[in-house]
Amino acid sequence: MTPQSLLQLTSQKCTTGCPILDRLLNGGIPCNSITEIVAESGSGKTQICLQLSLHAQLPVSHGGLAASSLYLHTEFPFPFRRLHQLCLSFRSSNAHHFPVNDNPCDRIFVQSVHTADHLLEIMSKTDPFIENSKNQVPVRLIVIDSIAALFRSDFDNTPVELKRRSSLFFKISSKLKALAKRFNLAVLVTNQVVDLVGPNEGINGLRIGNLVCLHTSGRRVCPALGLAWANCVNSRLFLSRNEEVIREENEKSNGQSCDFVKKKMRKLYVVFAPHLPESSCEFEITREGLFGVER
Repeated sequence: MTPQSLLQLTSQKCTTGCPILDRLLNGGIPCNSITEIVAESGSGKTQICLQLSLHAQLPVSHGGLAASSLYLHTEFPFPFRRLHQLCLSFRSSNAHHFPVNDNPCDRIFVQSVHTADHLLEIMSKTDPFIENSKNQVPVRLIVIDSIAALFRSDFDNTPVELKRRSSLFFKISSKLKALAKRFNLAVLVTNQVVDLVGPNEGINGLRIGNLVCLHTSGRRVCPALGLAWANCVNSRLFLSRNEEVIREENEKSNGQSCDFVKKKMRKLYVVFAPHLPESSCEFEITREGLFGVER
């Protein structure tokens, strides 16, 4: 393999399906790496995961990986209806890349996960699964949505349990990184947030990355699972959701009047990434998918 082809391989990215978001992410979600998306529920984490799973199937020349994806979900039920809705939009926009009766959903392998140990058991069988997929459309994207759900209630807040939890973090991330390196995969993991209480004290108050503090829905928050998990991922993105009051002037028969309208504003932030500068972008969620907005 020539140095040029090796460079292309290690820097390969998977498009998000949106040029504005791809520009923010310098091409998309990188291969040979673990990218984490942090946000509260209903902010768009799963939307990005579903969208990426579809766009990974595009040819490399169009920003995809020409590949299938393995989607490990821990939040129930799995949003099959939304996936099929996004698939219709994806098919209509990219019909020239696929046969007439082709169904892109057939190349998204969905597997439910119930515990951290269950995830490790599944990952122990992932190598032969990916190896066998090379004969068809190879798997080059792994999604875990979400990692936090596996650690919600199975662990007590004791030194022994925290140590066991950190050990599982390391095992899971080590396996994911090994798979990403061996098969040049893109790995996308979602995580929840918890409220940040107090004046930025303790582990949850430590500044990690570009942002001093994360805000969403008018609250100060921090990523779930703490510093131990933060050290397991290569890149962290944050989705915020806030309401903005907009002043609108209206003409009425008795003169000028003002109305105040609440508008939901969503933004994607780069918290940390070895290949990206501090940056952010507004986005919106529509029937067709999640798309960046230029102001």
